[in-house]
Amino acid sequence: MALSCDPHLAQDVVQEALLRAQVRWSRISALDHPGAYVKRMVTNEYLSWRRHRARRSVAMTQLEIVSETADPISQYDLRDAMLARIAQLPRKQRAAVVLRYYEGCGDQEIAEILGCGVTTVRSHISRAISTLRVAHTEPVA
Repeated sequence: MALSCDPHLAQDVVQEALLRAQVRWSRISALDHPGAYVKRMVTNEYLSWRRHRARRSVAMTQLEIVSETADPISQYDLRDAMLARIAQLPRKQRAAVVLRYYEGCGDQEIAEILGCGVTTVRSHISRAISTLRVAHTEPVA
């Protein structure tokens, strides 16, 4: 959900990736790390989904679906605010941040999932964190 910032899109992406994994499961299960392979399939499905669909901005109402009830605990407010800021990142930066901080992947694993170099992963994460810091310090209108 953190990757797509839309629970419905997240379900669609995971469902598509798992359907493809099921068809190829005899081959995938023979790999050393089938879980990592399926994780890469989900990430690639998300990236291609975003690439092929018309770009649309994520509305705040979609992000508020995460917590439909007003929760007095401030941690949930902080989480929702962070998800809103993450939703504004470019798709590769968003994927790198989600894989690092939500999935706990290392640079090498992220590079393999995104199909890029380790230095590119570090660059994506560095730029994303800089953007998130600026968004955090900007006054709310």
